[in-house]
Amino acid sequence: MKQRSIKQYFITGLLVWLPMGITVWVLTWLVGLLDGIFLAILYAADTVIPGIHLVAEFLRGVPGLGVILVTLVIFFTGVFVANMFGQWLLRQWDNLMNRIPVVRSIYTSVKQVSDTLFSGSGHAFSKALLVQYPRQGSWTIAFLTGTPSGQVAKHLGQPMVSVYVPTTPNPTSGFFLIMPKADVVELDMSVDDALKYIISMGVVVPGGPDALPPTLAAPSQPAP
Repeated sequence: MKQRSIKQYFITGLLVWLPMGITVWVLTWLVGLLDGIFLAILYAADTVIPGIHLVAEFLRGVPGLGVILVTLVIFFTGVFVANMFGQWLLRQWDNLMNRIPVVRSIYTSVKQVSDTLFSGSGHAFSKALLVQYPRQGSWTIAFLTGTPSGQVAKHLGQPMVSVYVPTTPNPTSGFFLIMPKADVVELDMSVDDALKYIISMGVVVPGGPDALPPTLAAPSQPAP
């Protein structure tokens, strides 16, 4: 068997197993996170409530129970908060959190960020941009997060935008930049396609191989 054929078979097998392995890894991490939340709540209940030890030990041994229960709690919390009484109770909880000195800073910051990211009316991460970073002449993909306001906008003499520049291949870390609006190029690309482009380090082209220029398209292999 030729060395070239061995390499081609290995790459083909890698292309089959790599997406599957990463998908399983992400799902395993998510299940572990939800199970960890459930076990922490169960441990706290076991400590506070006497006589629940046997029930807690039984529940700890049920695989996947934490994922199901935490998912149901999140879902029914959303259903409860959607009505008038739930909204009132949520406001009381927010007021309580805002009265605790140290907790107030953390809680309000996280709440503002989560409301901005997950709100249907928000503009955060709604557009994919092309920006010059880390120097002039070098371009990368970024996401629009908003426009500067308050004291920051007061000291800026021109229209600016706030952008998030993710790192590759892990887009959960990155850099927050305030750039002139004139220097930002808005792309006709969905956020999902932009994320695929970033995670793949430019290998996965938005629009598929047909979107590549003729000079960059993969050459056809000669018949053996």
